[in-house]
Amino acid sequence: MSETGMPGDQDNDPDRLPFAAPCKDLATGAPVRWLRLGWRDLRRAPGQSLSYGALLVLISYIIAWLAVTFGNLVVLIAMLSGFVFVGPMLALAFYDISRQLQQGIEPTLGRSLRTSLRHIGNHAVFAVILLIIFLVWARAASMTHVFFPALSSPKLSDLALFLGVGSAIGSVFSAIVFCVSAFSLPMIIDRKADMVTAVVTSFNAVLRNKPAMFVWVLLIVAAVGIGIATAFIGLAVALPLIGHATWHAYQETIDASAWPRHAE
Repeated sequence: MSETGMPGDQDNDPDRLPFAAPCKDLATGAPVRWLRLGWRDLRRAPGQSLSYGALLVLISYIIAWLAVTFGNLVVLIAMLSGFVFVGPMLALAFYDISRQLQQGIEPTLGRSLRTSLRHIGNHAVFAVILLIIFLVWARAASMTHVFFPALSSPKLSDLALFLGVGSAIGSVFSAIVFCVSAFSLPMIIDRKADMVTAVVTSFNAVLRNKPAMFVWVLLIVAAVGIGIATAFIGLAVALPLIGHATWHAYQETIDASAWPRHAE
């Protein structure tokens, strides 16, 4: 504590900052409230949110076309699986739109995109973290081929074993990615914190609120699943909704008051 007694005064001395921001205890039903708040932000800034959502849908169509044209269905499925990695970073603009609304600023998409680019250094660190997880995941996935039936007409039970092992491995790595990204990127947008601190904060908050986070995962999977099932069209609404809700999840869960806010 500094002479003035204000918590924020320690911000000028990085060595005195905690290793991770503390988190609050969440009720199991908290994610439902986050979705309601996210829907409110979507209605308050429909043009900015839906236009960026539509852009992401267009990119999804281009990726799907490239996968089918120059690859095959397996490549398309692999690219859809990769959404687990790029999804959090694509939502950065939605976080900033909610941040602007919270501060009483008329949000603009251009401003949100500039804010995202401003933190390119931390984003690069985050990308390296995800790359390491992806490489380990890919190695683990390749090892599941030993469970693939060698027969030309395999039994259903043999296929079930292969799919079960693969799904289990994928679930473990998806959970790791979720723990890393649940609150880290909103914290970077909001506060002058480094990415390592934000990632540790996110991991700690998820592990300390497992029931609420499990509900949150189910809601995210359901929203994204509906978006993909509607030939990606539903993602134009699902992605903004999840992005805005994630901002409110961060605001409600993480106490990052020890770190100064970014100057406008």
